[in-house]
Parts: sequence; C-alpha cells; structure tokens
Amino acid sequence: MSDRAQPTGLPLVLVAGERGTEWLARLLEAGGYAVLRERTGRHAQERAHATQPDLIVIDADLPDMRPADLCRALRHDAGITLSTPILVCLAGGAPPDAPPRAERLEALQAGAWECIAAPHEADEILLKVDAFVHAKLDADRARAEGLLDPLTGLYNRQGLARRARELGSQAFRGHSALACVVLALDVAWDELPGAPLIVDGVKGLKTAVRVADVIGRLTPAEFAVLAPDTDASGARRLAERLAGSLPAAVPVRCGYEAIANVGYTPIDPVELLVRASAALRTGRAEATGGYPRVLRLNQKSP
Repeated sequence: MSDRAQPTGLPLVLVAGERGTEWLARLLEAGGYAVLRERTGRHAQERAHATQPDLIVIDADLPDMRPADLCRALRHDAGITLSTPILVCLAGGAPPDAPPRAERLEALQAGAWECIAAPHEADEILLKVDAFVHAKLDADRARAEGLLDPLTGLYNRQGLARRARELGSQAFRGHSALACVVLALDVAWDELPGAPLIVDGVKGLKTAVRVADVIGRLTPAEFAVLAPDTDASGARRLAERLAGSLPAAVPVRCGYEAIANVGYTPIDPVELLVRASAALRTGRAEATGGYPRVLRLNQKSP
C-alpha cells in the first residue's frame, strides 16, 4: 500500500450490518482503525449515540431498515455531529449488477458522504477515509475551541480566519493557488429566524465543495469557502456550483478572490476573505444567463 497520513490516535468506526460490510471492516482494521460492529440498524443507531464514532459505515442490506432511513435517523441525532462521515456499502459488480443510480442518490440525499461497493481499490478507499476522518477531527477540535457556528456546525468568522492562515501557509510553501468565494443569500431578515432556509442551504452547499475546501458562516446570510489549489477560473466555477446547490427560488450573489501562486504573490490569507466579501458589494459582474451574479474586485466589465 502507498504511504498515508494517519489520523491522530485510534479513530473509531461503527459498522452497521454484516455480509455487505465485512470486507470494508477488515480493510479498516488493517488500516489502523478501531471497528465496532452492530448487526441491525436500530442497534447501530443506539451505539452511535453512545460512542459518537469518527466514521459510520452502513450496509445496504440491513435486516430491519433501509440504509437511507438509518442515515436520516443519524443525521437527526443531536449527539452525532454533522461533520461525522457516513459511508453506505451498496451491492457491487459490473453492469447490470452495479448499484442503481436512484439508490445512490437516495443515500446521498439522506446524509451519506459517499457510496462504495466491492470490489474497491484498497489504497483509494483508505485515503478517502483518512481525509474524511481528518476533517471530522478538525471540526471536533474547532467546536471545542469555540470556532464553529452553533446553528450550522460550520466554521465561524474566527474559525475561518484560523483556517485561512493554515491554508495560506501551505499554499506559500507549495507555491500553489488559493481562492475564496463568499456567497450571500438575498433574503429578507425576517426569513432567517428559525433558520430552516439556512439549515437546508448548508446541506446543499456541503454537496458542492470538496473535502479539501473549508466552508464557514460569516454573517447570518453569508457563507465563505476557502479553496486550496484553485485559481480565478476555478473560483468562478466554484461560485456557480455553490449557487446551483441552493433552491432555485433563493436569489444569491457570489464574490470571489484568488491568488494563482501564493509563493510568488504573498498575501495575508485573511485578506482573501475580506476581498471576496467586499466584492459582493463593490465588484463587477462576470457571469450572466442562468447563473447568479459572480463578482470580483477591480475587474472591468465583460
């Protein structure tokens, strides 16, 4: 196997099911994870609430409930954070035996981060799981340090500033790109209390970002995404993808800023947040047609 960056400590995985998940449980144990097993969805839900695992794996063939129903139940459990990754193991094989698209989409809509099937390349899945668990543990630490927004579970402004500096240091050392996109929901303030629009919007935004991206809440109706290895054209595409993840009835604006090579153009990474946010108010539009307004500071009209 290739070298992997091991998560700190001994991450805990809860596996719900038997036959369809045994191959993955063995792989994770060999990869340095502690694995708990529960045969039924009901028992898995109880164990997840009690242990708060770092990763949950669900067999598609549970004896007592559908995997999407268990995903929804777990996502509604206040004891399990939104940053806890959930994987669903679907029946594998070549077409026509491959997992149906509708089954995969239902699991993802219910809160799964990914659907996988055997046979699956071991190095690839372990690298993905490591990235998911690292992200979850980072979110746990941020929550403990008061760096998360209590409603959405996203980084707050202080958390975004800290993560911006961390990503900026990495980009400086690697001479790589770094971008920030700020998205504003143009809704009336009286629509925000109770926050169903915000909570549903956050679910959509999370589907539009990569695992490496950092997403946070700047104000009640503004969200920021820090995107490593992303230049200006990539930032524009990200802005369009973020807006497209929201309900069509919600009007949005997107501002962005990007540095193609932070090593050659040093910048305080927090300044990227400031510029992207300022572009919402003073930038010039770059996109038309079916996309929302995407704006950048100091740009001429197209």
